[in-house]
Amino acid sequence: MEIKVNFLENLRLEAKFDDFTVITDQPIRYKGDGSAPSPFDYFLASSALCAAYFVRVYCLSRNIPTHNIRLSQNNIVDPENRYNQIFKIQVELPEDISEKDRQGILRSIDRCTVKKVVQTGPEFQIEVVENLDEDAQALLMARPDSGQHTVIEGKDLPLEQTIANMTGILEELGMKIEISSWRNIVPHVWSLHIRDAASPMCFTNGKGATKEAALCSALGEFIERLNCNFFYNDQYFGEEIANAEFVHYPNEKWFTPGPDDALPEGILDEYCLAIYNPDGELQGSNLIDTNSGRADRGICSLPFVRQSDGEVVYFPSNLIENLFLSNGMSAGNTLTEAQVQCLSEIFERAVKKEIIEKEIALPDVPREVLETYPEILEGIEALEKQGFPILVKDASLGGRFPVMCVTLMNPRTGGVFASFGAHPNFRVALERSLTELMQGRSFEGLNDMLPPTFNSLAVTEPNNFVEHFIDSTGVVSWRFFSSKQDYEFCQWDFSGTTEEEADRLFGILKEMGKEVYMAVYEDLGAPVCRILVPGYSEVYPVEDLIWDNTNKALDYREDILNIHRLSDAELEDLVERLEESQLDNYMDIITLIGIEFDENTVWGKLTILELKLLIYLALQRHEEALELVEQFLQYNDNTVERGLFYRAMQAVLEISLDDALELSDYLPNFKRMFGEETMEAVVGSVQGTVRFHGLTRTNMQLEGLDKHLRLIESYKKLHAARAAKRLVRT
Repeated sequence: MEIKVNFLENLRLEAKFDDFTVITDQPIRYKGDGSAPSPFDYFLASSALCAAYFVRVYCLSRNIPTHNIRLSQNNIVDPENRYNQIFKIQVELPEDISEKDRQGILRSIDRCTVKKVVQTGPEFQIEVVENLDEDAQALLMARPDSGQHTVIEGKDLPLEQTIANMTGILEELGMKIEISSWRNIVPHVWSLHIRDAASPMCFTNGKGATKEAALCSALGEFIERLNCNFFYNDQYFGEEIANAEFVHYPNEKWFTPGPDDALPEGILDEYCLAIYNPDGELQGSNLIDTNSGRADRGICSLPFVRQSDGEVVYFPSNLIENLFLSNGMSAGNTLTEAQVQCLSEIFERAVKKEIIEKEIALPDVPREVLETYPEILEGIEALEKQGFPILVKDASLGGRFPVMCVTLMNPRTGGVFASFGAHPNFRVALERSLTELMQGRSFEGLNDMLPPTFNSLAVTEPNNFVEHFIDSTGVVSWRFFSSKQDYEFCQWDFSGTTEEEADRLFGILKEMGKEVYMAVYEDLGAPVCRILVPGYSEVYPVEDLIWDNTNKALDYREDILNIHRLSDAELEDLVERLEESQLDNYMDIITLIGIEFDENTVWGKLTILELKLLIYLALQRHEEALELVEQFLQYNDNTVERGLFYRAMQAVLEISLDDALELSDYLPNFKRMFGEETMEAVVGSVQGTVRFHGLTRTNMQLEGLDKHLRLIESYKKLHAARAAKRLVRT
């Protein structure tokens, strides 16, 4: 994690990381102002807090109350060497906690991350650099040995060279990548989480049989998501980019809707229109670009090459971001390597969807076949030793597709987790199924899996597939576990050179009668392709283009960001539109308008329900406000502070609506209950002197929204690189 430090007045310092700011000072005796703890005080407190965190996690998982558990830490300093200290952590447990849980709590404290880092002994490297924002590998602790040349199936270059090439691309863009976590709890199964140090919302996960393979996987995913703009999906790019010569790519085209909002000529082709507009209901306004919001420019569309005949077809960027998510994008050392990876993932997800929705019972992979892959078998057996039965399934549907499945069962909770992997090579597909299963997960995390069901409606519900796509945590059918299998086991093989593998995968789609469309992006230095297979590789249902399009943000974004400046008439109009929209009251405003607010602020937790509530208060419509306050309190997952604010609000509103009650009779005890500051905000909100309590002022220039501004700065680096390449070509 990158922590940036700013020098404030006197000896005060400010550390910034993620969405947090920490202030330190020195005691007055050391010529500070004593306004904040010293850096060393924070260090001492971190180990006590970390120990308490692990106690809390242990107790929560076993429904053990912690209100009567106390923990303290004392530091015993060696008088002859003040750097030699004993951290003595003591925990007081109530008598009714069993001996088993007492030992469990002590073991949980022993897992404290701060403790383990201190005991291991961190290495400090101190250096002077010309620019803190450069060097993409600066925070990658696991740099592979440049003298090694590790070649694995599926990669056209050694892992070491692949990693060097990809980090070079990121360094040229001015992005510094940091590893925020590693996991290797099962032999030959590695995973990690990497992110842009300046904009942590830009992150990817990687997996592999070795740490180098996992790092390569994560970097490749990062490169592909940059090239395909996935990090910025649904997000507002800001006015500067919205008004630029191009918004997404230099080769984009803008099409003006026809009369009566008709779809313009030039977008999509007949094959696609039959899929995306079968009943003629799709309109031009449904396809306006969410990121720029420039309805006046028309429909921003991107060129894709139809593989059947080489013709260029323009797909609205809105359609792609609404339906496909990250499905069908990949980076590689060569274009064919990227194509193989891309097509493999398309098959993995499409076949997975078919198996789940049709409740297909898959054949087991025979033990003698698994024994030919000893490293994979070792990982499977390690999971079984931890008490998780593992089913290894052939998901090729009779040898038609290069897909495998590894399913974990959790007898502790009754939950199951079906992980799929695909690749033309049988072993690689099997390995990917296993590494995907454990990517970023701990053993405790396996307790969150859903149990199977015989309810077919729950299995086939569209959002269930979305959950499976995102992190494989959707529900599966009990029929999936039937020993009466729908297919015979097939030890299939689609492998060859990457060129041969790509041709074979394209060939499968051709035999299925599917049109395939591909865009290639090589401007950043690595081949990246995005492949669309209409009617096959979408993640969300086509109907979302009309009924749940992300560009609904355009109806509300400007008004919500300028909420403090709206007149009463404009507020009436906004709340009326929200009421008539039939949008889910519990949708957060981040999702609604495509703006990343700091999640630790009121904006960051704001829902449509609370926004309407605050508008009704501003308009002095107390009856509507009270109704929404009651809904807020009934399903509140906001902060404790916000919950108390609305608890007090409910009482004050009820008094204001009852002619027989006087607020002054209750205010003294309300202040004792909720505090002077809270009651001042509540009473002011009800009387109209305080408007939109907790919502800081902002605007369409995103003033004060540092988190979203960091995201835009990240995109500007990408945008500038594309513009520079365009100038070179011209």
